[in-house]
Amino acid sequence: MLEVSSLSRSYGDFMAVDTVGFTIQQGEIVGLLGHNGAGKTTIMKMLSGYLEPNQGTVQIDGVNLADNLKQIQQQVGYLPENLPIYQEMIVADYLDYVAELKGLDTQEKHTEIKRVVEATEIESKLLSPINTLSRGFKQRVGVAQAILGKPKLLILDEPTNGLDPTQTEHMRQLIRDIAEHATVILSTHIMQEVDAVCDRVLILSSGKLVVDAHLHDLRHTNQIRISTSMNKQSIDDKLSEIDAIQSITELDRIEQKGEQADQQPDIHHYRLELHPGHQVQALSAKVSRTLIESGAELYQIQNEQRDLETLFREVSTLDGNRNSIIASREGLNHAA
Repeated sequence: MLEVSSLSRSYGDFMAVDTVGFTIQQGEIVGLLGHNGAGKTTIMKMLSGYLEPNQGTVQIDGVNLADNLKQIQQQVGYLPENLPIYQEMIVADYLDYVAELKGLDTQEKHTEIKRVVEATEIESKLLSPINTLSRGFKQRVGVAQAILGKPKLLILDEPTNGLDPTQTEHMRQLIRDIAEHATVILSTHIMQEVDAVCDRVLILSSGKLVVDAHLHDLRHTNQIRISTSMNKQSIDDKLSEIDAIQSITELDRIEQKGEQADQQPDIHHYRLELHPGHQVQALSAKVSRTLIESGAELYQIQNEQRDLETLFREVSTLDGNRNSIIASREGLNHAA
């Protein structure tokens, strides 16, 4: 549905976005992540047609954005982080104005305004001037204008900014509902937001795309964590015959939950690093059988999971060297 190829944009000598490319299918909700200055806002502006790239192309349903700007913009909904709304207008007039800009005819305009008002739950504020609204209601008005006309591509920058927990959950459900008929790009600094609604993440660092993967794949690693009565020398001997195990590390006592470690000194905790390409579940079963048949107690065995926040920190520490970035990207995706 959305195809981005070699997209680049510079401001003078500063390269804000450097040959970024990705494809997003209809119905996907994709998180666009990166530290401040990584290039997220520049990419969103280029996808919406607000900013021209120095090179590269953006296509929606096979139609080139640069060659069909007005046509494509009618199919794109965009909520920038700081929405440039007309503060003196009442909400109803503002939505009517946006519907006119999107080219909706009279009948469609009325139907669409009613739909987005109900979807964002702003009925009570329709006749209120925008400058009298709370931050949360202003944000909901911004989302309402973005989804007017049922856009094929919806770009949301910090959509839950200023919303209370109940409003946040409602917004998440609204995004899921919209994704049934559209492609959604969600940019946020809140990792829980991405975990809650996104299928996939794109992570930028210094203007380059360094991670493009599904959340399910990113969370899984090639590491197994076990708790057993077997000491380090014994476990090295017993598991050395399993070729898939690359290394065995005994975890520091500080990782063993303090007082519990002192109360249970005979429980040892290990991290097993597997060679790439092996199935974690099959190896877990083999390790379990080996330990139990050796007479050891096996208290716990589980695949270690990488949380999104940890991954984001790893990516954010990468330097601007292109080769380092690419190598790190391959390592992260390979480990997943």
